[in-house]
Amino acid sequence: MGIGYAASDEKLEKQIGCVKYTLFCFNIVAWMLATALFALTVWLRAEPGFNDWLRILEAQSFYIGVYVLIGISIIMMAVSFLGCLSALMENTLALFVFIGTQVFGFIVGTVGSAVLLEFSTMHSSLQPLLKDSLYRFVASSEYTYSNYVLTMIQENIGCCGATGPWDYLDLRQPLPSSCRDTVSGNAFFNGCVDELTWFFETKTSWIVALAMSLALLNVICAVMSFILVQAVKKEEEEASNYRH
Repeated sequence: MGIGYAASDEKLEKQIGCVKYTLFCFNIVAWMLATALFALTVWLRAEPGFNDWLRILEAQSFYIGVYVLIGISIIMMAVSFLGCLSALMENTLALFVFIGTQVFGFIVGTVGSAVLLEFSTMHSSLQPLLKDSLYRFVASSEYTYSNYVLTMIQENIGCCGATGPWDYLDLRQPLPSSCRDTVSGNAFFNGCVDELTWFFETKTSWIVALAMSLALLNVICAVMSFILVQAVKKEEEEASNYRH
């Protein structure tokens, strides 16, 4: 009976060790992803030119998702250390706390990604904001400031008006030179709303991909932590039964 218990105990120890060190490695990867997410989101928030454009176009709602992801990336960097310690110590209470933080991280990371996409993709809440702001600038393009903003955007992005060159034509305004391709002389067909949205999408695609990868890793770590808790409890029960 003692030999059977010893063999079973050794097998369970190996299983616990396998789960424990796999969880430890996953937490290291999670820390790296959280650090990368933090760096990218802070860079996007601090980029001067990009920030100026959003301020001018009154589209700073874009930053709501960025703030959420900055916050969750900081929390996940700290929590990864908790995950490593709780796994190595095989502490069930710490593991349950860690599972709770992983569920929280998954929810907040997913929500942050969804909000960021809601203000940075085609057919999202961003486009009406851009359309209203750009159309106001087109309607007042005879003024120096409006003309400066439109020239800056149209020349840099390669677009014309809010939805296209007809925005100027409908208002019976001359088509500015910034609306034309410098090589062919033809007017840009695409409006600045679509072009700016595509530009914002390229800025956020990597961030959302990282955030969703981290959210997926949160689920994996939570499941593995629960498995480890069950294995540790089983080991304790077997040890208690053997003593009795």
